[in-house]
Amino acid sequence: MSELLMIGGLAQRTGRSIDTIRWYEAQGLVPGVARDPGGRRRYTEQHVGWLLLMDRLRRTGMSIAEMRRYTALVKQGRSTLQERQDMLREHRERVERTIAEWTEALALLDGKIDFYGQWLHTGRRPALDMLGSFANPVPTPRQRSRK
Repeated sequence: MSELLMIGGLAQRTGRSIDTIRWYEAQGLVPGVARDPGGRRRYTEQHVGWLLLMDRLRRTGMSIAEMRRYTALVKQGRSTLQERQDMLREHRERVERTIAEWTEALALLDGKIDFYGQWLHTGRRPALDMLGSFANPVPTPRQRSRK
């Protein structure tokens, strides 16, 4: 049997505060939390991994409502495996679109930084290329799949 953790140990292992872990629990986002005879929460290694997954889902833009739905599906067991896979696949597609959009924005920022660098280096304002490489932006995964 794996070592049981109290909330402080879980916080230390995941880099989350105790308040954050309690908030996640209050939101119904941490399944399977047992309590000892004294009523204290006890966590396992699975909770460590679960909180890391929840953090990554949140950081990649999944809403709390979607995270609740995903957690509820997990609690229902094997019968929801396909629905969970579909849900994560859809989320992954949204993440890919966001990455493509951010990559395009980053390229624009890099171009502007280079513009100022050239100006500083030569002492003269470079000619503006208003569209530059953005006349043909990098297609998003959705745009590529339409071709």
